[in-house]
Formats: sequence, structure tokens, C-alpha cells
Amino acid sequence: MAKVTDTVEALARPIVEEQGCSLWDVEYVKEAGVWYLRLYIDKEGGVSINDCEAVSRPVSDLLDVHDPIEGSYTFEVSSAGADRVLRKAEHFTACMGSEVEVKLYRAQDGRKDWVGGLTAYADGNVTITTPAGEKTFEKKDVAQVRLYVRV
Repeated sequence: MAKVTDTVEALARPIVEEQGCSLWDVEYVKEAGVWYLRLYIDKEGGVSINDCEAVSRPVSDLLDVHDPIEGSYTFEVSSAGADRVLRKAEHFTACMGSEVEVKLYRAQDGRKDWVGGLTAYADGNVTITTPAGEKTFEKKDVAQVRLYVRV
């Protein structure tokens, strides 16, 4: 049986692309006792509220027809964001060379957060280049990787 996120991704992708956007990620999570189904979309030049609405309405209708999720949930469509989370191999490939923030479960060298240029991704292991040199983090140690936005 396919995961909910995979099923929703297959249903939503054609609609997202019809609207001139790309589907960055699908998330199905429980927060404070409520299930959320979230589509994160991207578009050259940025995603507007109108883009989100243009995707949300037809995808919502399609989800009502196919009903891939048992029970109630809140459906949201939003931009992947400038500080988007990298989860899939294709995310890492698309962002190679970009500055990322790696958050760890446990501190390494006294730090749980590392920022550097993404130089490699293989089998879940993430390599970044920092001013101090290259650092590789094993998949089991990495809590999250996201694009880093300097303010």
C-alpha cells in the first residue's frame, strides 16, 4: 500500500504543473491532535497567494473524489519558502552548492547547528564546506537540513 504522501503527490503533481508551479514536497503530519496535509509548491520568481489558491481548489476537489486519507485533516498549500527543508535526494541535487543549515540530534564539536555550502549528498549523508573545512554528517545524526537564509 502506498504512503499517503506518495498517493497525494501523484494526484496533485499534474495540477500543480498546470498552474506553472512545481511540487516541492508533500507533508502529512499530526500537530496538537490535528492531522495536516500540506503541499509545498515552488515557481520561478516566487509563489504568490494566487498560485496557492489556484492549486488548492482543484487539488482539494480531486482529494474529495479519490479520498486517499481516512478521517479528517486540514489541507494547506504554501510556498516551499526561501528556507525550505531538504528531504529528498532530488532536493539536495537541486540545491548543491547552496548554503544550508544542518541541525543535528546531538552536538558534534560542541554544536548542534552547522552552516556551510552543500558539497555532497550520498545515502543520507550530508557534506558541507565551512570556513574551518569540509564536514560530513551521517544520516543517523541529522535531524534536518534546510536552505540557509542570511538576514
